[in-house]
Amino acid sequence: LSSLCFFSSSSPLGQKSKIWNDKQGTKSGIALLYNKETSNTYDVRLKLTKEVLIIQKLDVVCTRGGDPQLNVHLLRTAGEEVTITVRFLREVPSFLKLPLGSPVPPADQSSRVSSPLFDSGLHLNGNSSNTAPSSPSSPSANEPKYEKRWLDAVSLPLLMARASRYKAGTDKLRSNSFEVCALDGASINILQFCTAAESTDWLQAISSNISDLTLENMKMINRYCSPDDQIVHMGWVCGNPHADDAGPSNTFKFLALRGPWLYIFTSPPVSATDWGQAETLYILYEVLFKVHKLWMAEDCWIQAKFYLGLQQDEEVQDGEPFCFSILVGHGQSHTFSVEMTSDLAVWEKSFQRAVFMEVQRVGSKTYMCSSQGKVLCLTIDFGSGFTCSESSSKKILWRYKFSQLKGSSDDGKTRVKLLFKNAENKQIEMKELEFSNLTAVLHCIHSFIASKVASVDPVFVNSQSISGKYMI
Repeated sequence: LSSLCFFSSSSPLGQKSKIWNDKQGTKSGIALLYNKETSNTYDVRLKLTKEVLIIQKLDVVCTRGGDPQLNVHLLRTAGEEVTITVRFLREVPSFLKLPLGSPVPPADQSSRVSSPLFDSGLHLNGNSSNTAPSSPSSPSANEPKYEKRWLDAVSLPLLMARASRYKAGTDKLRSNSFEVCALDGASINILQFCTAAESTDWLQAISSNISDLTLENMKMINRYCSPDDQIVHMGWVCGNPHADDAGPSNTFKFLALRGPWLYIFTSPPVSATDWGQAETLYILYEVLFKVHKLWMAEDCWIQAKFYLGLQQDEEVQDGEPFCFSILVGHGQSHTFSVEMTSDLAVWEKSFQRAVFMEVQRVGSKTYMCSSQGKVLCLTIDFGSGFTCSESSSKKILWRYKFSQLKGSSDDGKTRVKLLFKNAENKQIEMKELEFSNLTAVLHCIHSFIASKVASVDPVFVNSQSISGKYMI
């Protein structure tokens, strides 16, 4: 074993790890893999391709001679200790399990006979014995030769995979590390890095490949779906429950904007049947997307940066997640957080696009309401605005354009007051209505007006064309 080299007491991660990018777009580098069962970390090499993240562990392999049944594995733990496992038919010498640098104990004749490794002059401090005699029947030319090699230990498919700094079941973010989880959720790998910059670089690279694969998957699905059932965006988020919820602090959710619906899944939909198994779903124009502001150290509120592709993502500090909320009916909401500002920007833009497309598709929405004891219908129409009519006779009572709405107020329960400006006398006229689902109505009004405003912006309208982005 004179050619066998072991880790020295200084870890390869003691210095800034090198990162390589080859011509094929494969990204490589050194990291630490955390083992939750043993609470140890191991040096690993990462190889990131377009579709797979490969995690390699350093093993010792026999490259010449030796027992064909011999298999040596070398792992580094956080305590600078080397563990070697030898699997063959004869007894394993005890010194192979000693810490790095431990002296080799004296051997008796039986141990020299029982183990072919003992005569090789192996020392765990990385040096070989210069005095070990060579057996006449085993000349040095035929002695086994061992080398350290990076061997694939984990091959993690990136399609629908999840990469996150969040610790599952908590509201805490990992420092200089993140976890990568495959679609099935069974393989969770926690990777640690020397610096925050290196951790962010790898998180961005892995997340980017996941997003690219998700987009390709969306294109394939949309190719076989009708125009009113297209997927606008989907991906992983971290769900942040309310303080009075008794469940886990954080749970990962998979969101999808498809057709008229916002889907919330516990795991990504793979088959057509899975799309019918959503945990929750909402009509897009009846919910409201709200971006949270961030509380910074200098005690001032700032809005998250939304210059997608123009600015590099900043590191997420504890207590400063990038969050957004989905406000639904009856004062309820779902709050989610994402890893980077670019993720937040994508979700906001995608939600705007999905709502705009759905409003354009449905054209109008009618809600039952009441006023002064009469049962009425309020129709919100993309082209004409607001129309109120009697439920039974369909007689139109009043009509206003979106531009005539000057204000509103509600009691947070069922009643709303809408203030319109009369086009002829310029006076403000108040219309008080009562709804059983007031929040959904208010969100619908917001969605239709926002879409109406966006429709006169040629830049926005041109950017909403789904054909160039998600269909072939």
